[in-house]
Amino acid sequence: MKTLITTTLLLHLLTTALFAQSNGAFQLHPQNPHYFLYQNQPTVLVGSGEHYGAVINLDFDYKTYLQTLSQDSLNQTRLFTGAYVEKLGDFGIQKNTLAPAEGRLLLPWKRSETPGYTLGGNKFDLSQWDEAYFTRLKDFMTEAQRHGVIVEITLFSAHYAAGWNYSAFHPKNNVNQTDSVPSPSVNTLQNGNILAHQEQYVRKLVQELNSFNNFYFEIQNEPWAEQPDTVFARNEYGPVDDWRSTLQVVSQRSNEWQRQVAQWITEEESNLPNKHLISQNISNFHYPITDPDPNISIFTFHYAYPEAVYENYSLNRAIGLNETGFAGGADETYRRQAWRFLMAGGSLFSHLDYSFSVGAEGGQDTTYTAPGGGSPALRQQLGVLKRFFDQLDFTTLRPDLTVVEAAPGAMTEALSDGQALWVIYWEPLAMESYPLTLNLPQGKYQAVWTEVVTGQALETVEMTDQTLPIPAGVQDKVVVIKAVK
Repeated sequence: MKTLITTTLLLHLLTTALFAQSNGAFQLHPQNPHYFLYQNQPTVLVGSGEHYGAVINLDFDYKTYLQTLSQDSLNQTRLFTGAYVEKLGDFGIQKNTLAPAEGRLLLPWKRSETPGYTLGGNKFDLSQWDEAYFTRLKDFMTEAQRHGVIVEITLFSAHYAAGWNYSAFHPKNNVNQTDSVPSPSVNTLQNGNILAHQEQYVRKLVQELNSFNNFYFEIQNEPWAEQPDTVFARNEYGPVDDWRSTLQVVSQRSNEWQRQVAQWITEEESNLPNKHLISQNISNFHYPITDPDPNISIFTFHYAYPEAVYENYSLNRAIGLNETGFAGGADETYRRQAWRFLMAGGSLFSHLDYSFSVGAEGGQDTTYTAPGGGSPALRQQLGVLKRFFDQLDFTTLRPDLTVVEAAPGAMTEALSDGQALWVIYWEPLAMESYPLTLNLPQGKYQAVWTEVVTGQALETVEMTDQTLPIPAGVQDKVVVIKAVK
């Protein structure tokens, strides 16, 4: 079975690569599929974006937003496409782009003549597409492409119980007599006639977006939120009823439905000129994936630890952290998360940035109330990370768990080619800096330190032994070590 899955995956990747090479499409890197290729250049994805409502919220100025991302050297954003919306105040978010003002919600389906949509206005007709939505979606994608931004097209989301009441698929919100099912059953194969409408929605989006080369599909946001089969305690000292202290394993019936959605995408694209990557959102924090779908090229985690990469590196696919939050509002927290994850071998970091909202599409508003962070200063720091990777030959690198033999008072993450290039992220925990003890082949080396907040070069050290001093200052740093011939 494992051999069959591996062979199927390789054939899928080869086919996708052949179609993508001609137009510079976003794809897995053919020499190292843990990373990406876009416009025939190797890349990692680093984003810090709004709360996913840029298209469905008619009041949101996405042109200013996308220009801001580009100016900050960022190249990724997430986009929810209409199956899931929120109302103002959900999750404690007071300036929520995913919760448009009444009368300013635009979905893929036309409004009917029948009043009664839960959040205001007429109900939706799932048999009629709203061309105004697809015009706005395509203009958003055109702007994103112009600014070099890769878009995660998130098709579905968990509804978190209450959110199901706002969905156009809910029977009280449409004129199509969709079946009444409980929220946890919506994104399963046991959802009655809703499944047929979901399929039409997916296939329509696949068709409409096919000409763009700057996106990938994600099947569902946080499927484990309503479909956990098993919950493991992550922190034995924390309350077990707090999601932050658990690892939730998504149910089998959710996985079966997600495989069906992936199949719809691949079937529809088989008759279209361009092929696109598909992403699957696995869990919070980390989880060793079982029975991976061969149609999936990117596996994503929320609030992820480096273990998410280590546990799944053998899959030879991209691993991403595509939502942050619930860890306070300090810039330092999310900067460290970003460096930690990419330096562990991840290839995608997408911060949920609440400084973007309607009227603040330049991301300047830090007066928000929300369960996370975001600021212009943080985006500048994430831009340093993106530019740092742009200057690395990172497709030759792999996670290296042995090069750092000892790091007193600090945590480290390292990448290397195992021969001539090592990159180490040093994250202090103590109030003093202590030298690193390394495990390098015998030889001479040059170590170049960089300060990660500003990108400023700190100092260059010539090494002839296994001890590497840390530059002054208790601030996280990164060092590039090269063999000297």
